[in-house]
Amino acid sequence: MQEGRVLNKTTRDVTAGPAFASAQEVARLAGVSRSAVSRAFTPGASISADTRAKVEAAATELGYHVNHLARGLMRQQTGIVCLVVADIHTPYLSRLLESLSRSLQEAGKVVMVLNAGRASGNVEGALRQTLNYRADATVVLSGTPYRSIAQSCLDSGQRLVLLNRNDHLPGTVNLSVDNAMAAKTAATLFLRAGYRRLAIVTSGIGTPSLTIRRDSFLATAGAAGVEVAVWEGGATAYESGLQGGTALFSSDDPPDAVFAVTDLLACGVMDAARHRFRRRVPDEVGVIGFDDIEQAGWASYDLTTFAQPVDDIADWTVRIVADGIVEGAADRVFEASLVWRSSVARAV
Repeated sequence: MQEGRVLNKTTRDVTAGPAFASAQEVARLAGVSRSAVSRAFTPGASISADTRAKVEAAATELGYHVNHLARGLMRQQTGIVCLVVADIHTPYLSRLLESLSRSLQEAGKVVMVLNAGRASGNVEGALRQTLNYRADATVVLSGTPYRSIAQSCLDSGQRLVLLNRNDHLPGTVNLSVDNAMAAKTAATLFLRAGYRRLAIVTSGIGTPSLTIRRDSFLATAGAAGVEVAVWEGGATAYESGLQGGTALFSSDDPPDAVFAVTDLLACGVMDAARHRFRRRVPDEVGVIGFDDIEQAGWASYDLTTFAQPVDDIADWTVRIVADGIVEGAADRVFEASLVWRSSVARAV
């Protein structure tokens, strides 16, 4: 027969496995009220420095931690912000994810990353998961959610922020980059520099932002009476750019300028031009990309591109989530600024 043991008010039976101290136990050890413990761990609450010190010392001794999730559920807020992202491995999205998660955490939010992989349908499953975790807000970095699941998120009280979508779902907040203006600028730069055999390389994914870049580039060149060769296919990846560049430069009338709708594609195009066809950049072929990823600034590419304002997007998202900016007032279109490097000849 096992002999019983009597534990005092502040001692735990360590043989019984892990346990969590309660706020009442902290109050008892510190010699204060239960409400004083609550005030000690509530930012901005009124409490003397001496009382706070007693509570913190008792909490440290007992291993007490505030259950923010339970607190949030009592207030009908969990503090959880879900980030739904596909193609998380790409440089632009990984950089955006890093900036968003850091900014949200600094604002006191609990960040949950849901990786939707490469299949657009996985975005729907990820959004359904956010309902299970009672997220306060969800930011969709990749893919366009169906209206039905988006509405379910809104009906649950979530704030739903969509990045770089061109279809505005009622009740959501849309943040986007001016893709059309950037693509128009790319075509104009080529024409002013004297390039005339233009081409565009895009992936077969067909996201709204990539489609806008393609269509705006084609429209600008067409208005100037210049036909554009189009290569479209594959993932939005370096390998697709290499494949597209190879196909274009193998043709009977190869281009002398290529706009790639992302920097990864542009890097592939440049390598195809230089290493497979011995074309000199920018003298024989000009190349412009989009995103301003780290690799674009490497000496081996020195790629002219358009920079997405990642930190500005992250800061604005935090304001939407933390400050509760209302729909419509929160919608914003950011400028993608030109980053001039040596992959395009200067206009004469």
